[in-house]
Amino acid sequence: MTTASLPDRVPHTTLEDVMALLLGTLVVSFGASLLKQAGALTGGMAGLAFLVHYATGVKFGVAFFLLNVPFYWLAFRRMGRAFVIKTFCAIALVSVFTELHPHFIDISRLNPLYAAIFANAVMGLGFIVLFRHKASLGGVNILALYLQDRYGIRAGKVMMGVDVCIVLASLAVVSLPLLAASVCGAVILNLIIAMNHRPNRYLA
Repeated sequence: MTTASLPDRVPHTTLEDVMALLLGTLVVSFGASLLKQAGALTGGMAGLAFLVHYATGVKFGVAFFLLNVPFYWLAFRRMGRAFVIKTFCAIALVSVFTELHPHFIDISRLNPLYAAIFANAVMGLGFIVLFRHKASLGGVNILALYLQDRYGIRAGKVMMGVDVCIVLASLAVVSLPLLAASVCGAVILNLIIAMNHRPNRYLA
């Protein structure tokens, strides 16, 4: 297909963006809720929020929201006002939804390895939905998307490098088996993003 025959970009409507934010954050928060119940974690700002939660007892949703606050200025300067607004809404929704899920679903037994792998896979799908509607979940996501848009470095690779460091730091608060399960989950999450979110692949 030649450049001249490529279809024109058709931007998402406001309704499509709203629906994507709700669906994406519901999916991501469900994965985070599973990780929290299993005592596992992941990478990115969610991983940092889990570390704070396990070490201090602060609610995951509160820690996740507050840890992302310093990154809004970078997002505003580099990604634009619309991106910041969508990202702020996405972070707020994940923070709230993660605390609400346990009130609607109760899982009596949850294998940590299963939880880490399945939850991260689900979260990866949620991230793709948010990314394709020009939103993120702050922190590492903002940095990864900026580097991808500015320098063509895949977002998944940036996130994977940071995530490995975060997961290793979790040795202070989680057991070795849980750490191994969390590493597997974080790798799966970032592979999903690396394979499905590349520069110039998605036109909308």
